[in-house]
Amino acid sequence: MFAQYPRWFKRCVLLSVLSLTCVTSLQAANVPQGVKLAAKQELVRGIGSEVPSLDPHKSEAMNASAVIRDLIEGLTSEDENGQLIPAVASHWQTDDNRTFIFHLRKDAVWSNGDPVTADDFVYSWRRLADPNTASPYGWYLEMTTLKNAAEVLKGDKKPETLGITALDKHTLKFELNESLPYFPKMLVHTSVKPVHQATLEKFGDKWTRPGNYVGNGAFLLKEWIVNERMVLVKNPKYMDADKVILDKVVYLPIENQVAEMNRFLSGEIDITYELPNEHYTRLARDFKESVTITPMLCSYYYGVRVDNPPFDDVRIRKALSYALDRDIIAQYIVRKGVDPAYYFTPDKTAGMAADLPEYATWSQEKRNQEAKRLLKEAGYDKNNPLKFELLYNTSENHKKIATAVRQLWKQTLGVHVSLINEEWKTFLDTRRFGVYQLTRSGWCGDYNEPSTFLTLLMSNNSSNDMRYKSQRYDDVVNRALQSTTEQERSLAYKEAEAILAEDMPIIPLYHYVNARLVKPRVGGYPMNNALDIAPSKSMYIKQM
Repeated sequence: MFAQYPRWFKRCVLLSVLSLTCVTSLQAANVPQGVKLAAKQELVRGIGSEVPSLDPHKSEAMNASAVIRDLIEGLTSEDENGQLIPAVASHWQTDDNRTFIFHLRKDAVWSNGDPVTADDFVYSWRRLADPNTASPYGWYLEMTTLKNAAEVLKGDKKPETLGITALDKHTLKFELNESLPYFPKMLVHTSVKPVHQATLEKFGDKWTRPGNYVGNGAFLLKEWIVNERMVLVKNPKYMDADKVILDKVVYLPIENQVAEMNRFLSGEIDITYELPNEHYTRLARDFKESVTITPMLCSYYYGVRVDNPPFDDVRIRKALSYALDRDIIAQYIVRKGVDPAYYFTPDKTAGMAADLPEYATWSQEKRNQEAKRLLKEAGYDKNNPLKFELLYNTSENHKKIATAVRQLWKQTLGVHVSLINEEWKTFLDTRRFGVYQLTRSGWCGDYNEPSTFLTLLMSNNSSNDMRYKSQRYDDVVNRALQSTTEQERSLAYKEAEAILAEDMPIIPLYHYVNARLVKPRVGGYPMNNALDIAPSKSMYIKQM
């Protein structure tokens, strides 16, 4: 039975079948013996688009999460292999997977010297759930089945009724409505990280500015020039500061992947956020020591506003999905070894066991014929073409995919698609307010379990930009969340994926891999973390 536990389990004490207490050191830089360090320990990372917010309760962007992980520590984290490890929590225990007791490290302090206490987490979770915060990830608390989370989010109960209690300065108690064995995994997510109450009360929305920002992570926010750079420096008060090797981390927002690649090749950047799809073959050939491909729990798809005509007709949604040759998109447009997607949850997700939908087993020719039949039945053909807009955020990679998709739909169905491009912050607002027809979307797992994907399409999820509502789907996902066995849960997840293939509120295109350019001089870059948790504290610069 011990094989299911991570490597640090040998340093844990098993109290009973359901009660586990663990003590281990926080993951930080681990320099192999014989490796010489460079005198200058500064890392420059591409971050894609400009970071919308560094407030963990108001952020929903993946690139922001990367920076927030450098600035704030939560209760748990993951190591370079995706194994769960303690962070601010030194250990935790449970007897029933419904009540969890977490013990905090007594050497954890904020960057201003204040101790990190259980009350900080209570305040932070209440703020996350408070409707006045309007957090885009408030729904995440409901997915943990935390007591009263749903009622607080709706405004029916006060945040003080949440099932989180500070038993003393260094002990937290969580009360869940359901047995949830993977609850500690869910605490890795950015949204449940703590914030410093006094700082927020003093500065309000300006607390995330340099000079105001108080975190408990390995680095401090020194400088933030919007659309130019973000500079972080080592936090001397960090609880494991002696294990952090980097002195400075610079994040550069560069939306154009070709421009980012060129700045990497010129020596300005150590790690890119992405790499341009059309240059992948050349880069893999000429710079193979720098091209880094790692697994990723992410799905790329097009979301459909299912409550707006004509997309309230499932026949149209299915026709568009069937007519997309995903092999062309994966192999010739995206490349990098991505897998075509016919369901939402990536195959690499723990506990994933979805069956291919029937249309995925057909030839592309048969899919195209069925797409034409469905579209004509819905009242559209080449003589009366369907016309709509496809929204995507500024990115050369997204533009190339959208252009290819538009061409495939035009060739097969005679559909007329207008491509709409928006800058990242505007794009997020457009999706959130539902002012679109089809939109480029991506979803990455917040933890390694199918519910992190499938709960997104539930009716009560505020991040469900498609406005998809299905009582049948909600019931099946809830059944999975309440299941007491892995087998029951797996069967329910399989059924949920089948419902999505039937209703088609999203059009899956492919499952990501993480493709970046990483300088050989960078050590400690994680190669096996599918959640893309790559904290700067684990990296260092080698002497070359």
